[in-house]
Amino acid sequence: MLLADTWYPDWWQALILGMVQGITEFLPISSTAHLRVFPALVGWPDAGASFTAVIQLGSLGAVLIYFASDLRQLILGSWKAWRERDFQQEPWRLLVGILVGTVPIVVAGWAIKAIWGSPPRQLWVIATAAIGLALLLGWAEQTGKRQRDLHSLGIGDGIWVGLAQALSLIPGVSRSGSTLTAGLFLHLQRSAAARYSFLLGIPALFLAGVEELISEFRAEALLSQGLGTLSAFVFSYLSIDWLIQFLQRSSTWLFIVYRIGFGLFIFLGLALGFLKP
Repeated sequence: MLLADTWYPDWWQALILGMVQGITEFLPISSTAHLRVFPALVGWPDAGASFTAVIQLGSLGAVLIYFASDLRQLILGSWKAWRERDFQQEPWRLLVGILVGTVPIVVAGWAIKAIWGSPPRQLWVIATAAIGLALLLGWAEQTGKRQRDLHSLGIGDGIWVGLAQALSLIPGVSRSGSTLTAGLFLHLQRSAAARYSFLLGIPALFLAGVEELISEFRAEALLSQGLGTLSAFVFSYLSIDWLIQFLQRSSTWLFIVYRIGFGLFIFLGLALGFLKP
């Protein structure tokens, strides 16, 4: 259905797009890129950045439930550190690192929205970003010592990983991919870098989803947004669990190779004409 040149998916399309969102949000392969490329492959219009941001609330719900115990310890431990004025305690350093690390993506996101309205969604941009981040992730995989766990993280780590997270506003970069890459450069263990990426993503997903839900509210879009969000929640939860277990025993080379192949596929599609810019 079309209104004011905006396309709203039907219920079954929303479920499928939510599945794509859920599977790819926490894997370092870019959910935004796949939500742009998949509809182009099957002949659907682009649902747009607003729909994508809203159904990310399903991914947010999944990470909140999956890490409920971790978050509870983080909040209670930070409150204890605040009452005791002992700001060297681990929960406090981790919480402040997450909050400080959220600032770059918030500032960059507001700047992009104010100046351009939304980030560029052209397929050549996505392909270039997919390959570029793959090369950086490969470099991090090769040079990272993987000696640190979550207990060693401080505010400075949050700043660096937060700056990397801001790069994910470019479709194709991937929020989890950029933060995982930064974590590996900071010599974090793979699974620790992934867990930190998930925790750091909570404020960003919340702010982006709620802001778009309020500013782009359309009653006729509620069904598709709701179903897409529900589908994203289910598949995000499964994706989080799988990725953490995978990174405990394997490297990120699977995703590096996939990203390069994905980017080359997009360039081939553009060259042959079965993908439209």
